[in-house]
Amino acid sequence: MLNSCKNKSKEQSRIMPDIEPVEYVSFGKEMIADDAITATSMAAHYKNMNPGDSIHSKMIAKVNSVCQAKGCWMILNLENGNEVMVKFKDYGFFVPKDIAGKEVIVNGKAYIKEVSIEELRHYAEDAGKSAEKIAAITKPKRTYSFEADGVLLKQ
Repeated sequence: MLNSCKNKSKEQSRIMPDIEPVEYVSFGKEMIADDAITATSMAAHYKNMNPGDSIHSKMIAKVNSVCQAKGCWMILNLENGNEVMVKFKDYGFFVPKDIAGKEVIVNGKAYIKEVSIEELRHYAEDAGKSAEKIAAITKPKRTYSFEADGVLLKQ
């Protein structure tokens, strides 16, 4: 009986992996990575919101695309085909234009926005879309939006 207890404790000590710290580059307001919710959790919050509603949040998500003119906005993946448009508070900072596919943590205000045709076309132009794709935008769109006061880019 005592032998079986000894073997168990040896086995437990072997399965403790070494955890390497995650490094981030910060843009905008200084913040820490703790307490960020997942993109999937944020998508659930957005589904229960109406235009005009807002909540303060910190979320972690993957970047789908970035403004190729200045890095003044980005679109994050919320999973299951949902995305969120992120702009930066007071146009106060930008992110690198080559971060598509990378993971970020954004801190700020999540809200629902009705985006005009004109604004949608402007974003498509900034993203480098073709003239045909830009012209195909003919309806306003209800979008998930986020005004970030800080961004952490995972290295």
